[in-house]
Amino acid sequence: MKRIILSLFTVTISALSFAQAHLATADYQKTMQPAVENEYPFPEKTVSKAIDDKMQKLGYKGKDNKGYVIYRGVRIAELGPDAYDLYFKVDKRNKKENTVVTMLVSSGYDKFIGDSSDNTVIDNSKKFLDSLINTVAAYDLEMQITEQEDVAKKADRRWAGLVDDGADLQKKKAKIEKEIEENIKKQADQKVETEKQRQILDTLKSKRKQ
Repeated sequence: MKRIILSLFTVTISALSFAQAHLATADYQKTMQPAVENEYPFPEKTVSKAIDDKMQKLGYKGKDNKGYVIYRGVRIAELGPDAYDLYFKVDKRNKKENTVVTMLVSSGYDKFIGDSSDNTVIDNSKKFLDSLINTVAAYDLEMQITEQEDVAKKADRRWAGLVDDGADLQKKKAKIEKEIEENIKKQADQKVETEKQRQILDTLKSKRKQ
């Protein structure tokens, strides 16, 4: 248990100290578009689900489109005063467990915002991606807790089963001990009866004519 807690603590510390978001370009419909990007020390599946979970809690449902998950009409104060379309692309970083998230921000109709067109929104977008590390770390922890709860429940069921088996064995033991006691008494009674019958037999034999 201590090792699990230490592991979770280490992951949290490494997550909080990870790289900051930076400007990038991304291929969308065969055209390079301005974007922001960050890398997270978590598996691709975990990062994807964490982002979708966050956006759904904010009231937005994503739609898959050409390798991106798009959330339209997003109003988040930390991004800016307007509604934006957010395009997320989540990719595994080589053979590592790290995952790269690329985010494109559009003012609508695929009109993507770049550093030169709206520096404030782009800076806010980088901060938004930086803050996602906490979201992903929290989501990953909840997934680990859920998995550990299942493991603990299975362990509880196995323990309860062994307790039940032990109770049954104790009952069988008590029954066998009682049967042994009854058997010992029957042996003693039968020994008396056997000796009695042997004496009768010997008496009858003694009456034979010599």
